Amino acid sequence: MEPPAVPKRSARPQSVLFMCGQNVVRSVMAQALAKHLFGKSIYVASAGVIAGDADPFVTAVLDEIGLDVKKHRPQSVEDLEEYEGLSFDLAITLSPDAHHRALELTRTNALGVEYWPTSDPSREAGNREQRLDAYRAVRDELEQRIRARFRQP
Repeated sequence: MEPPAVPKRSARPQSVLFMCGQNVVRSVMAQALAKHLFGKSIYVASAGVIAGDADPFVTAVLDEIGLDVKKHRPQSVEDLEEYEGLSFDLAITLSPDAHHRALELTRTNALGVEYWPTSDPSREAGNREQRLDAYRAVRDELEQRIRARFRQP
């Protein structure tokens, strides 16, 4: 008896939705990075389980690498569905609550889901520089994962 086939990662998607809890930290960073790196070849958006309030540390650490997210307005999955629809090829979830929400969406949408557990830097304590370092670490981790996942073979 042959072992079960290992599912191959699907071809590079044409549209990606990054999801986290409030669409203010991780998904915002991921969206900005993916748009910067692959925006001409992949449609990218982000949403949260709920919409939170913009985080100034995200703006600061993305500014450091030349990405501007000052115009980003946090939105929930429901907001996105209302304004754009949810016709994405892939949802990449960055928090457990977002992953559960994305799996619920697969009941009514043809949507692939990948879970990238990513720490929440907004929970970091310490002085401003220590907190910024936590945000930078998440930014850099997301950039590496996005480059690896979406680069052309």
